[in-house]
Amino acid sequence: MSQRAADAVFQALFSLTDIRAILRTTAPDHSLDDDQKAKTAKALASVEKQISILREELL
Repeated sequence: MSQRAADAVFQALFSLTDIRAILRTTAPDHSLDDDQKAKTAKALASVEKQISILREELL
């Protein structure tokens, strides 16, 4: 596995951890305010970018 792929895995996990933290603070109904929605959208975009890198590097 390339260093770029390994870095992508860790970056994706960091972004997923950010989403997890948001979900924990909004439990049990997970109603996100505008700021939380923006942070979640940013984190999801990062995950998607990292997945794209992984596809390039590994497939």
